[in-house]
Amino acid sequence: MFKSFCKTILKLAGWKIDGALPTEPQYIAIVGPHTSNWDFILGVLARGALGHEIHFLGKHQLFIAPWGWFFKAVGGTPVDRRKNNNLVDAVAQLFKRDPHFKLALAPEGTRSPVKRWKTGFYHIATAAQVPIVTVALDFANKKVVIPQALTTTGDIEKDMDTILSFYRTIKGRHPKTIPDYTAQK
Repeated sequence: MFKSFCKTILKLAGWKIDGALPTEPQYIAIVGPHTSNWDFILGVLARGALGHEIHFLGKHQLFIAPWGWFFKAVGGTPVDRRKNNNLVDAVAQLFKRDPHFKLALAPEGTRSPVKRWKTGFYHIATAAQVPIVTVALDFANKKVVIPQALTTTGDIEKDMDTILSFYRTIKGRHPKTIPDYTAQK
């Protein structure tokens, strides 16, 4: 029923899904560009329409009353970004404990323009030995674009260049420049 509801809402809003999520039991999906609060709503609708149970990480402030229950119910896990914790290892352990764990997150870590994307998703995928699925919210064409999953090669510069090249073709709700990974060291 939820799947049909999500498909209907996307259709009424004029959105289409171009591609499909992988059949692998585990993966990490990076969703971008993250420029608006609408990204979350669109992401939940697309996830529902595709019928996949995918967890997400969110800033801890989202998980307090009055809406905290909602974010937990739709698969969220709070992250306190003020604390210096080993989030990569903690999330990699979630993959090891649950053979069907899937995770989605925004690599920018914020809706504001950034000079460099956070690379935790890459390190999580490498540590957990799961593919990375790039998911783009293309507001210019009203499409959720999902190309084939990527397997990390261990060459973060090469892999990040591939990932960022894909996102440079996408226009978010509030377009911004996708950073160049190699130029920011």
